[in-house]
Amino acid sequence: MNDRSSDGAQSGDVEVAAGARTIRDVARLAGVSIGTVSKALNANGRLSAETRARVLRIAKAIDYRPNDLAQSLHRARSMTVGILSNDSFGRFAFPIVEALERRLFDQGIAVFMCNATDDPMRERRHIDQLLGKRVDGLVVTARRADRRAPIEPAARGLPVVYVFSQVENPDALCLLPDDEGGAKLAVSHLAALGRRRIAHITGPERFEAVRLREMGWRKALAEAGLKAAAGDCRPGRWSEAWGREATQALFSRRRATADALFCGNDQIARGAVDALREMGLAVPTDVAVVGFDNWDVMTEAARPPLTSVDMNLDALGREAGASLLEMMAGRNLAGVRRLPCSLVIRDSCGAQRCGEREGR
Repeated sequence: MNDRSSDGAQSGDVEVAAGARTIRDVARLAGVSIGTVSKALNANGRLSAETRARVLRIAKAIDYRPNDLAQSLHRARSMTVGILSNDSFGRFAFPIVEALERRLFDQGIAVFMCNATDDPMRERRHIDQLLGKRVDGLVVTARRADRRAPIEPAARGLPVVYVFSQVENPDALCLLPDDEGGAKLAVSHLAALGRRRIAHITGPERFEAVRLREMGWRKALAEAGLKAAAGDCRPGRWSEAWGREATQALFSRRRATADALFCGNDQIARGAVDALREMGLAVPTDVAVVGFDNWDVMTEAARPPLTSVDMNLDALGREAGASLLEMMAGRNLAGVRRLPCSLVIRDSCGAQRCGEREGR
């Protein structure tokens, strides 16, 4: 036999320093050569059943993966990247992924996209499969930008970029839209048009984006010398139904309670426009309306077409691709970066400049 099983480690001796697990760790703990480990893991060569079983047991115990990029600095690039998402509908993930794919394609890199659908077990399986394909990096995205648990391979040296997604790990790179800045952009625009009572109808307060957009609304009001009255901020649901309901409640107290509405998303804004029309109020003559997301399904079909904040998802995708390429080249990137939004001006705000885009 070509192994050295007589001085092998016992099962209780499986200890390895934190960080990347290498084939050398397995060999040391099993008390065999690197060649023996390779034979055991690849199910070839002449080895005793006892030695093969011990090597496999130790490799599993320390979570060593022969195909994991983090295990070897000398391994050739696969020119592939894995994308992990939970956005089944694709409203936010698809524009990001399309821009990311274009950026990577220029460098000859292909992508594998997996949908985890908020299932931790399914996500873990997708990660294992992507690692098995020897991807050179991972991109994690989602249908909302709230915090999530970090992807485990990030701790092992595999480049990971979170885009429209974020984690608590200070060593991770997270790319997000500037929700607060986008809200300020919208409200400042309404104030510049002469609107003096700008109410805010938005989604569930448990979402970070809702809290940031409310913060931007309040800051923009203060900068314009305006004040929010009690009841002018109405959190609720991400739906047209809530937009109608909240608008009816807001204007039921007295006529022309507000002369502008800044809505937390385009669905809410669409519902608000319908409610205003039903109450005999003209948009934008009586009440200006601005949404958020610039979702053309909503903005273009509304009557009048909606002015809306665009999160520039295409720019997020391009930045994610560029950042991942830098990390794959060996550069360390970390921290939370919020990219600016822009305002797409249509008829609903009364600016009379349909389709114009304002930046920060």
